[in-house]
Amino acid sequence: MAWQLINWPHVDHPGDAARPVGLDHLRRGNIGGPPRSGRLALPVSRDLVVVGAGIVGASVAYHAARAGAVVTLVDAGLPGAGVTVDSFAWIGASGVRTGPAAGLRATATEGYRRLEAELPGLPVTWSGSLSWGAADGAPEAGPGQEIVDAATVATLEPTLRQPPEWAVWAPGDGAVDPVGVTERLVAGARAHGARVHPDTPVTAVRRDAAGRVVGVETTAGPLSDAIVVLAAGVATAALGAPLGIRVPVDPSPATLFRLRAPAGLVRTVVNTRDFDLRQVATDRLLAAADSPERTLAAVRSTFRGAASVELLSTRVGVRPMPADGEPIVGPVAEVPGLYLAVMHSAVTLAPAVGRLVARELVDGTVEPALTGCRLDRF
Repeated sequence: MAWQLINWPHVDHPGDAARPVGLDHLRRGNIGGPPRSGRLALPVSRDLVVVGAGIVGASVAYHAARAGAVVTLVDAGLPGAGVTVDSFAWIGASGVRTGPAAGLRATATEGYRRLEAELPGLPVTWSGSLSWGAADGAPEAGPGQEIVDAATVATLEPTLRQPPEWAVWAPGDGAVDPVGVTERLVAGARAHGARVHPDTPVTAVRRDAAGRVVGVETTAGPLSDAIVVLAAGVATAALGAPLGIRVPVDPSPATLFRLRAPAGLVRTVVNTRDFDLRQVATDRLLAAADSPERTLAAVRSTFRGAASVELLSTRVGVRPMPADGEPIVGPVAEVPGLYLAVMHSAVTLAPAVGRLVARELVDGTVEPALTGCRLDRF
């Protein structure tokens, strides 16, 4: 394992033309920016242990293995069986404007288009998304969006009882089967030589006498001589605590309802103040909302032919939510050999983040798109 001190690329004062597009990491002084030394110590290694086989960990494992790293992916359960399975899985780069991860979010659909070419059969549906009624007043279109009138909305969603006067249409948006994508990433990692250990809980991160991370302890024994990437969702904080680091990630519950519905009832990803809704199979809808009764009533009143829609199941997922809502990605200065990759909107960001993390860890390249996502901003 080698360590590499790398000079940060020049970052100009806020407002200067050379400020990285889409990054907001200078708005609060040094928050989200590079360490005050101006350099970042990246652990550079061909041996990685990735803890967590959700969609983020699977993406890191795939991209790192594809880049030539010797990768071991370990998880307490099956790939994609944790919070990933409970994602609404709407992906899109439209409307992204500000925040430390704005640059990452702006490349979300591009990342999935790339993965489609690399991993044939990736379960992605490019349906576009329609949003209306979330705020009072006239809508405002962001990048990749357009304002459409009621006639256009009726064409896009022909079963609507009363198309809104206006809506925001994002034609480049889509949705994925999050478990299916995770499984394809894991299969791709295996094809590039990665070893995968499901149903193997990690109990601790291992350090040598000098304090450097050298692997993990698991219920099946140690995995040694490797940099460790913690991509374990809400469990990341507990794994980091014995090392003396605080990872400000809290569990954030989100409820999904699976509904039986007529075929073709919903064609796009629909976003209103009542629900996020999409068709996931011929006779199945997936809704992200708060109340099953209100959701059923809203669906039945919004779409023609929806009187027979019924609730099949309710699941509450526990999303890893960083304290400021932005991803936490990068090495931990106080614990050499440890790298973090935990975030909300994991399904959206996984392809882009996985690729950039692999570049940092395998190639030793500091990625400007990640500079606003470091732990030292807290």
